[in-house]
Amino acid sequence: MSPVLAGVLQLLALIVALGLSYRPLGDHMAKVYSSEKHLKPEKWIYKAIGANPSAEMRWPAYLRGVLAFSAVSVLFLYLLQRLQGALPGSLGFVSIDPDQAFNTAASFVANTNWQSYYGEQAMGHVVQTGGLAVQNFVSAAVGMAVAVALVRGFARSRTGELGNFWADLVRGVVRILLPISVVGALVLVACGAIQNFSGIHEVGQFTGGTQQWNGGAVASQEVIKELGTNGGGYFNANSAHPFENPNGLSNLFEVFLILVIPFALTRTFGRMVGSLRQGYAILGTMATIWVGFTALMLWTEFAGHGPAFEIAGGALEGKETRFGISASAIFSVATTLTSTGAVNSFHSSNTGFGGGINLLGMQLGEIAPGGVGSGLYGMLIMAIIAVFIAGLMVGRTPEYLGKKIGTREITFAACYILVTPALVLGFTAASFVLDTPANSMTNSGAHGFSEILYAFTSGANNNGSAFAGLNADTQWFNSTIGIAMLLGRFLPMVFVLALAGSLAEQTPVPETAGTLRTEKPLFTGLLVGTIMIITGLTYFPALALGPLAEGLAA
Repeated sequence: MSPVLAGVLQLLALIVALGLSYRPLGDHMAKVYSSEKHLKPEKWIYKAIGANPSAEMRWPAYLRGVLAFSAVSVLFLYLLQRLQGALPGSLGFVSIDPDQAFNTAASFVANTNWQSYYGEQAMGHVVQTGGLAVQNFVSAAVGMAVAVALVRGFARSRTGELGNFWADLVRGVVRILLPISVVGALVLVACGAIQNFSGIHEVGQFTGGTQQWNGGAVASQEVIKELGTNGGGYFNANSAHPFENPNGLSNLFEVFLILVIPFALTRTFGRMVGSLRQGYAILGTMATIWVGFTALMLWTEFAGHGPAFEIAGGALEGKETRFGISASAIFSVATTLTSTGAVNSFHSSNTGFGGGINLLGMQLGEIAPGGVGSGLYGMLIMAIIAVFIAGLMVGRTPEYLGKKIGTREITFAACYILVTPALVLGFTAASFVLDTPANSMTNSGAHGFSEILYAFTSGANNNGSAFAGLNADTQWFNSTIGIAMLLGRFLPMVFVLALAGSLAEQTPVPETAGTLRTEKPLFTGLLVGTIMIITGLTYFPALALGPLAEGLAA
């Protein structure tokens, strides 16, 4: 079987698996967030934190809950790392330096999971399991809660109430993420991923001595890292490490985990607004971009020129031979079109255009299908922009799902789409103006530029993957990427929740003959075009200096 055919078959198998899970998972999540009942374990949690899960919140109160919980999480994770040397189960590792502890705490709380350290050489069992893995659950649940709040803004009328953040947070963990993670961890263990609390072992006999390997609760952390679109690996090699991702079956299963909730949330959206066809339109937009990017990545990684490409059958450098080019390309697109950041190959070793595809996937806003929760609310923001543009074309007040898109709503949407580019381009420019940051580049020229552009794109978009040629463990990058991750995560949430509150206060507008049919394929095409044009106008000059220049010079 040719590698190209193998890639096509893997892609088809993935589509079938996602299709089979779409309806049951989407309907289940709609029931979870619409239910008025509280499970007994949930009641214990509410009592412990002093929350009233039945109290409705307006958007400022909902936002305060998001920010307060996240601030406490950053502080807790920071202190856990700083105290690691005095904790049991530290495997003898010392406490983490202040700048790196801040960067890691910000990273995992912001659902970014950017790592400027070697996991197996820095973090013990307590930090890995009690800190990082816990944040994988709750940071994902925060994103889902904010997305559901925006959906309620469309679904409700003449009220500013968006639900209860604490109830949405707890239900997301207890009823959605935990059950799937238990089953998924068992699947990964069956595939060969490790799950233990073993210490450091010396294995093998090499020319320079033995090699040390850690044990750990890897399978349980691996499953939520993918399911919650987090991405932080237990080991430095991430999902290229055989302890995390043993074989082709586990690799395909991990890609499925990355995509399943973001795609299924479109059905949850359709259920909650009372129109499944609206959900299908958003799904169609996400799927079109995802399939298109995957096809482009497969083409560029197989279409290289030169003896090395011809002998290897494609761009095999930086890829695990047990996965090959096809599985690596599919994985890299899935991880950069979502906010996952997990990698099973070195993105820095992709072709020039391949690296550009990964960059562009993040710069779209990671909305195809995007992160858990963040992908849905990001796509809905773009839908509002598309409706507004369509309204300008025909001279009619734009409407979406029966809600008018006026000055206030479009201001919130515009602020949302401007935050991330400002962070990415601003910090990238500053890194080249100053002398010290540029010294962290392994490569010069267009590829070196791409390394730093990729780092801030990944951080501000809460992705977490890296080009791997950049030494990011410096005070400058630990601090600036940490700031970019926090602002890139929580500033957009401010505008999303403000928009949700504004929509929920409106009285629905009756549909007329002039209303734009947003459930039709025509709107899906308009939405895809809007996304590509806005992203292109924003990032094209930067892309031209990096991956495009490198690809054209190859």
